[in-house]
Amino acid sequence: MLAYPLFAIGLFFLVYGGDWLVKGSVGLAERLSIPPLIIGLTIVAFGTSAPELVISLNAALGGAGGLAVGNVVGSNIANVLLVLGAPALITPIIFADHGVKRSLIFLVITTVIFMGMLATGTLGRLFGLVLLVMLASFLYMQYRDAMSQKAADAAAAAEDDYLDEVGEVPTETRTIVIYILMGLIALPLAAHVTVSAATDIALQWGVSEAVIGLTIVAIGTSLPELATGISAARQGNASVGVGNVIGSNLFNIAAIMGITATVIPVGVAAHIINFDMWVMFVATLFLIALPLLNIKIDKGMGALLLGFFSVYILATVLIT
Repeated sequence: MLAYPLFAIGLFFLVYGGDWLVKGSVGLAERLSIPPLIIGLTIVAFGTSAPELVISLNAALGGAGGLAVGNVVGSNIANVLLVLGAPALITPIIFADHGVKRSLIFLVITTVIFMGMLATGTLGRLFGLVLLVMLASFLYMQYRDAMSQKAADAAAAAEDDYLDEVGEVPTETRTIVIYILMGLIALPLAAHVTVSAATDIALQWGVSEAVIGLTIVAIGTSLPELATGISAARQGNASVGVGNVIGSNLFNIAAIMGITATVIPVGVAAHIINFDMWVMFVATLFLIALPLLNIKIDKGMGALLLGFFSVYILATVLIT
């Protein structure tokens, strides 16, 4: 029974450990006068995916590859159905194109390629390297697009973007160091506790580690995106959540699975190939339908997304 409180404690420190590391790193970058554009494209982008990364790496290295893949696929599903559905109950989400359409197209292409990799049954090192090359291409595309604007405008926009996502950051050297150290200590320890507890829970429930990764671990590691979306909705800026979901889903596939598979090949559970990756694909198509069909996610649509997510979680547990 200790697995359940340990899992909750692990998730708590996983989420907050990632937040501490991001804020400390951004504070340090600002103290070193690193351009806001670089901070947003690298430190914030990678830092906010830290919980998923340490979970997937820890799981793969510990022989729980199903949990690693399930975490990424499940997080991408949760990011669309849960992270967009819940804030819509507070205020409607209207898609506003702030230069994210190209990122959205890149996400769809990356998702399709990733599905092809999953269908082989194993994510090997070659696939991991391909995903990392795609990540580098995406970052370069973002950098080039930003630099095509006036330098001052690009810097101001980048700073606004990452401050919206991470909130206030420390400015004093001592506080910055404390934040970074807390993050570096909390993340690996929390990941170890979470993966161990999740594995025990899977054994108790009689389900696979992949199912735990697709459900409770995926929801837990999506909490930062959910908190950001709800906070933005309360401030009347719910459309910010769409961009965050696109960026998070891209990094989940290209960065997290890219790094994990490059370090150690990961096996893919059959039910992820036959069911879950297709749900991820449909969720991604819904994202691209937002600008194409001019869809507004109002309270009714938000409730529908949350309903679909509940049905998906139930189906995942029952089918497997």
